[in-house]
Amino acid sequence: MRPPALLFILLAAASCFSQEPIRVKVDLVNVSFSVRDSRGALVDSLTKDDFEVLEDAVPQKIAFFSRSSDVPLTLGLIVDASGSQEHYSKQHKHDLEVFLQDVLGPKDRAFMLCFGNHLRLVSDFTQSSTEILDGLTRFEHDDKHFPELGPKEPRDMGTAFYDSIFYSVADKLANEKGRRALLIFSDGEDNSSSHDMMTTIEAAQSANVLLFPIRYTQKEHGNLTARNKYGIRVMDRIAKETGGATFDAAVVDPHTYFRQIGDELRSSYELAYYPTNPIKDNSFRKIIIRPKQDGLMVRTKTGYFSR
Repeated sequence: MRPPALLFILLAAASCFSQEPIRVKVDLVNVSFSVRDSRGALVDSLTKDDFEVLEDAVPQKIAFFSRSSDVPLTLGLIVDASGSQEHYSKQHKHDLEVFLQDVLGPKDRAFMLCFGNHLRLVSDFTQSSTEILDGLTRFEHDDKHFPELGPKEPRDMGTAFYDSIFYSVADKLANEKGRRALLIFSDGEDNSSSHDMMTTIEAAQSANVLLFPIRYTQKEHGNLTARNKYGIRVMDRIAKETGGATFDAAVVDPHTYFRQIGDELRSSYELAYYPTNPIKDNSFRKIIIRPKQDGLMVRTKTGYFSR
């Protein structure tokens, strides 16, 4: 018979060995990106071996890689219906018709959100262009029987630009599959959101959603106001940080920029990696995707926050 002290030690050791090992959770980092050559033409025939990925200047091993040519698009269309955009309501509708005609394919899905001081979901995800345009028409005729996205918060001033993007990402796109992007028809002005620019950018970066603002800016006496200029900077910033692009509706024909967006989304790549630094310290991690071939340029998000 074993002594009691020895039996206690053996039982304690068995208990220690039966415990689950301590694990560090390392989340997969997903990155969407497009590649252009020196002439600006999209390049869609590259492979995993043609790229090097760095996070905070440290090389990363690519775990997954794919081209997006056959992946359906999952899109959000955000229309600014605040007072500053009233002048552009007809142009918004015309340009949306162009987009739906030129870009939305039979397997693609899109939803539409109209915002002022409310975030109205005028059309949920659908493959039907008619449903989307019918929802916009009903909204224009003051139909308020649409569900509201996000919490019903008091927004007295009337323009919730950041909230419209944040909740479109968080409530509609974050858990969707496919190539995801938001097109925002606005002047970039905000005066009533509960989220700021950086929170909005972080939400899009974390969900791997590209932002494509379409700018409609009305000049006063032929000049841009300080408020106009700030809105332009905002739209340029959110596009750059998420890997999207900005277009000026007053300068570029809608057929041109919508086809550019559609071509870019369908010619893009997806890769994923497990970061070598697993620590969740809320820091910003800078991502660089470097082509091994000279003369190629990559457009992607600038990074993500490790949370």
